Amino acid sequence: MGRAMDKSILITGCSSGIGLDAAIGMKARGWRVFATCRQEADCERLREQGFESFQLDYADEASIEAAVAHIQEVNGGRLGALFNNGAFACPGAVEDLPRAALREIFEVNLFGYHDLTRRVIPLMRAAGTGRIVNCSSVLGLVPMRWRGAYVATKFAMEGMTDVLRLEMRGTGIGVVLIEPGPITSRIRENSIPHFEKWIDWENSARSEEYRGLLHRLYEAKNAPDRFELPASAVTAALVRAVESPRPKARYYVTKATWLMAFARWLLPRPVLDWMIAKG
Repeated sequence: MGRAMDKSILITGCSSGIGLDAAIGMKARGWRVFATCRQEADCERLREQGFESFQLDYADEASIEAAVAHIQEVNGGRLGALFNNGAFACPGAVEDLPRAALREIFEVNLFGYHDLTRRVIPLMRAAGTGRIVNCSSVLGLVPMRWRGAYVATKFAMEGMTDVLRLEMRGTGIGVVLIEPGPITSRIRENSIPHFEKWIDWENSARSEEYRGLLHRLYEAKNAPDRFELPASAVTAALVRAVESPRPKARYYVTKATWLMAFARWLLPRPVLDWMIAKG
């Protein structure tokens, strides 16, 4: 019989969407939730709602170090689970992505996950138990046009998570990937500043294609995407990932992810490319 896991969880990106729903859901299940956000104003709002909330910015190593030190101090050096969730997208064709744009997105979506994870592993190793759950995406399984930067970070994170899972065997620390498809969130709206900062679309060889796509980026959605589920669907997978005695390596969320995982395994690459291109 393994050791009992401390029912505390650190969740990143809790200002909205998946992270906020996860914080609410895990707290309702009796977990001590450390709900972190990049902006102090969002942390203050969460504290007003009764959460233990403080800043954690994946791009800022000092904030990661301070967040883990705070948890050690207030929770007796323990942490049961980590849900790496915060991430952002930078839409644009691969040929239009400057090197600095990739550096910025990898700092958050991959290097930040790694930095935080390696800082909490000693807490879990000392306890002989723990769960590290990384939020990936259907775009960690298959590519999609205009999303090259985000896809690159998720493909890389999938590989690093798989290696970590192998390396943690025998330590009592489980490592799990959650792979959502379309989920109700603000990731599209939050990607706009990054698109405007890095993509010189008007001078791109693809400017006419961009012109036809801009409405999808800027206009408010009037209906959910096909297969879209609420953020609570991810929370349900997180519950299984941290509470199951023997969690799966991967939890697919939404029919789109199941379909793409199956298609990737079954279809020849030209057929899969055609299918993805058709949307």
